Amino acid sequence: MRRNANAAGGGHVRAKKQYGQNFLIDEGILDEIVEGAGITGEEIVVEIGPGLGSLTKRLCGQAGFVLAVEIDQELLPLLSASLHPYQNIKLLHADIMKISLLEEVQTFREKRGIPDAYPVKVVANLPYYITTPILMKLLEEEPFVEDITVMVQKEVGERICALPGSRDYGALSVACQVRCETEWLIDVPPESFRPRPKVDSCVIRLAKRQEYAVSPHDIKMFWNIVKAGFNQRRKRLANSLTNAGLCRKEEIEKVLEDLGLDVNIRAEKCSLQDFANLADGLDAGDR
Repeated sequence: MRRNANAAGGGHVRAKKQYGQNFLIDEGILDEIVEGAGITGEEIVVEIGPGLGSLTKRLCGQAGFVLAVEIDQELLPLLSASLHPYQNIKLLHADIMKISLLEEVQTFREKRGIPDAYPVKVVANLPYYITTPILMKLLEEEPFVEDITVMVQKEVGERICALPGSRDYGALSVACQVRCETEWLIDVPPESFRPRPKVDSCVIRLAKRQEYAVSPHDIKMFWNIVKAGFNQRRKRLANSLTNAGLCRKEEIEKVLEDLGLDVNIRAEKCSLQDFANLADGLDAGDR
């Protein structure tokens, strides 16, 4: 489901299922999102899915500049009218997954004379059916984005913030936590929306790290281990990595023993550093 059409009192607008739209009508939640995003007035905020502009107007009032990306063409006239009083916004009709955000932000900077020192933050009520691809795009393809505050399905938020050993800990947890400091901001109940979704929501913040939380020598090996381990998370890690063709089981078990880890360990029990150490150990064995 999508939380991108933010409209307090927006019941006169029909939500579109193809975009997963649910209108956020809780004024308090809107205020908490802006506060939680840490808007200072000296940044560019990219809003993914402004909907009817209730959150957008708050962002315009707090941020230096706002670039609002909306996929639903029918909402553009309503947005333009609602945001007419604000001079610090650019409204872009586009699919966030099909554009280079870097190019759009650079063009925005040039046309508005925005200082290079202004960082880029993302604020979004993400469509639930495509939450992970959007997050991974922001983390992998748009490294200039320094801070991400998003509303997501509560289950996804739990996975992003999960610690090793918990049932929610997985590849998404590792992908986000290696690159970002994760923070759970607020819970958002279904009654905060019209129409009501069938799931609970939450708002989380991902603050990009200056450097990765861990520094394996071979980052490709690190990600291969993480992906293989969680693709077969109920299996022993040694078996999962062997099945993925990363190394022979005997070599993997030897590295695990050298690291002081149980040879029967599963991926969900491994910390970020454990994965990095394992990548280094297997990489050293290949040399």
